[in-house]
Amino acid sequence: MERITEQQVLAALGKVMDPATGRDIVGLGMISGVVVRDGNVGFSIEVDPREGARMEPLRKEAEGKVQALPGVLSVTAVLTAHKEAPAGAAQSGQGAAPASPPRQSPGASARALVPGVRAIVAVASGKGGVGKSTTTTNLAVALARMGLKVGVLDADIYGPSQPRMLGISGRPTSPDGKTLRPMENYGLKCMSMGFLVAEDTPMIWRGPMVQSALQQMLRDVEWGELDILVVDMPPGTGDAQLSMSQQVPLSGAVIVSTPQDIALLDARKGLNMFRKVDVPVLGIVENMSMFICPNCGHESHIFSHGGAEREAERLGVEFLGGIPLDIEIRETSDSGRPVVVSNPDSPHAQAYAKMAQRVWDKVASGLEDGAQRTAPKIVMQ
Repeated sequence: MERITEQQVLAALGKVMDPATGRDIVGLGMISGVVVRDGNVGFSIEVDPREGARMEPLRKEAEGKVQALPGVLSVTAVLTAHKEAPAGAAQSGQGAAPASPPRQSPGASARALVPGVRAIVAVASGKGGVGKSTTTTNLAVALARMGLKVGVLDADIYGPSQPRMLGISGRPTSPDGKTLRPMENYGLKCMSMGFLVAEDTPMIWRGPMVQSALQQMLRDVEWGELDILVVDMPPGTGDAQLSMSQQVPLSGAVIVSTPQDIALLDARKGLNMFRKVDVPVLGIVENMSMFICPNCGHESHIFSHGGAEREAERLGVEFLGGIPLDIEIRETSDSGRPVVVSNPDSPHAQAYAKMAQRVWDKVASGLEDGAQRTAPKIVMQ
């Protein structure tokens, strides 16, 4: 197969003309974030946010030009808005975020992103290093073992973990050059930026580019019919979390924390963020809850113990359970064989299974009650 280069991509894009100026989009500096890997190409087109809807034909034309290059398997182009709206766009008496492209009502727009997906649940944390991705993987596998159709979206653009944790390598295929088929293992469908770039390649993207990439991984992936899509969120309360909460009808969020006070402080911020954007918090998981010595059986509370349970009670949310700090969980995660798969009868796997059952009970109850939420519109005060 012929190897495609960034220079070839830019040359092809140089043939696409901006309708407003009649100049090519490369010369105008509208192209950024070009990624080329094994025939899969991705790039961003920077546009004025007020022109987003009108520029959609230009995005499709750019994709078509690159798709026509020999050796290109798939093309992902996203529109990003980096220019600020004019001062007059702000409402009187309050600040406003940059204007967004015209679109349908929030609920209709959000549902259109993921047709066929009954429920979407975010797994989040206020800070990194608390085991959020490990929790996501084992929770998703446990849900699949319950007989549900499950997908995993790795929304951590800067540090994707799901390809390694789910033991999936290779790249997604595209039947038409416009949509991607998710990768699969352990009965799960998965999409991650980690399938499109090498593990050691940094994603030097600004916030709007991340938001556009997340939208496209939802909209342009053939998820098919899913009972639940589990989203591995990046740590913190930044652009990705707000974008997902604003534009996707999340059925709920699971908060992961370790027991010590500093981690709980950040977890509280994450929980409150979801509450502010009207996303139900399904519960809190205490990861690394304790360490039990494999030699003598002594129980040590390295990161304290019970803090997440007390915090859940204080905040009025359910405590979904505690997971110990155990070498088996670490080894199975690193090797792409989640403990729920590799040792399903172990106490650790059973703990994840109980969490999965409780999460699904809550989500299914909401679906039966017709409580599938529409995405809220965030207004900056």
